[in-house]
Amino acid sequence: MSARSTSAAASPRFDLSGRVALVTGATRGAGRAIARELAGAGAVLYCTGRSSPEAPSDYGRSETVEETARLISDAGGTAHPVIVDHLEIEAVRALIARIDENHGRLDILVNDIGGEAYVEFGKALWDYDLAAGKKLFDTGFTTHLNTSHSALPLLIRNPGGLVVEVTDGTRRYNASHFRENAFLDLTKTAVDRLAFAQGHELAPHGGTAVSVSPGWLRSEMMLDGFGVTEQTWRAAAEANRGKTEVVPPYEFVISETPAMLARGITALAADPARAGWNTRSTSSFELAQHYELTDVDGSRPDAWSFITEMETTDAAQLEASQYR
Repeated sequence: MSARSTSAAASPRFDLSGRVALVTGATRGAGRAIARELAGAGAVLYCTGRSSPEAPSDYGRSETVEETARLISDAGGTAHPVIVDHLEIEAVRALIARIDENHGRLDILVNDIGGEAYVEFGKALWDYDLAAGKKLFDTGFTTHLNTSHSALPLLIRNPGGLVVEVTDGTRRYNASHFRENAFLDLTKTAVDRLAFAQGHELAPHGGTAVSVSPGWLRSEMMLDGFGVTEQTWRAAAEANRGKTEVVPPYEFVISETPAMLARGITALAADPARAGWNTRSTSSFELAQHYELTDVDGSRPDAWSFITEMETTDAAQLEASQYR
């Protein structure tokens, strides 16, 4: 397998001037990166999250949605931070009404709330705390459903609207792989199916819906969880080649920053032919490959191919550089 990297580390400029976008779960990780990238291309951004300095969410993290908006504003973009719990339908409806009142349109909706903080590993369905399992499902899926239910009437007001459902795992990968436990498996596959269903209903209105999965995302939470930094993650993962039950695992060498996913979604939003992606499941790698994008280091990690190859090949024999 040949290397898949280019020399261009910077994302090309895409023009989203005049578009209004809503990114849910924009407090950190992929959501923050997507919001920043869309705003950098000229879209007016509404970014939502539950964390504020006065009332942090139960994730126990320091990042806030106001901080995301400030990063966008400092870079010359336009962002409106809104504290919203997307499980509270009246709060979601009020958010959409505000966007409608201020702009009369919504062009891009990115449903990015994940719920990964509520995953309990190593537990079968019957051993899982039912309330915790439902919290995972509601946070990772019901929030998407609530937001789309309220937002789509505004989005279809103008043709060309785009809905992006961010999930974990492509449709092809998830079809043959059990995702840790029943609650997580159902949550992530349901998000993909929601994109498929929305695509069918949006098509008569000139809209597009797609589900997108990053590879192994090197988010703030993941770096902290593995006890590494942007400066040390690669060496730490390489040092664990051939080892089992270690942190970080060797597979982490194929990880990517949230920027690659964000660049791909921005390119898709700016593509006049984006309807060709309708109802599809894709990945950050496929979008980067199609639109000739890279991650911030100039590489193009193909995480899902690498992880699948590890199922039948000795990890010590696999070179991550051949999949970047």
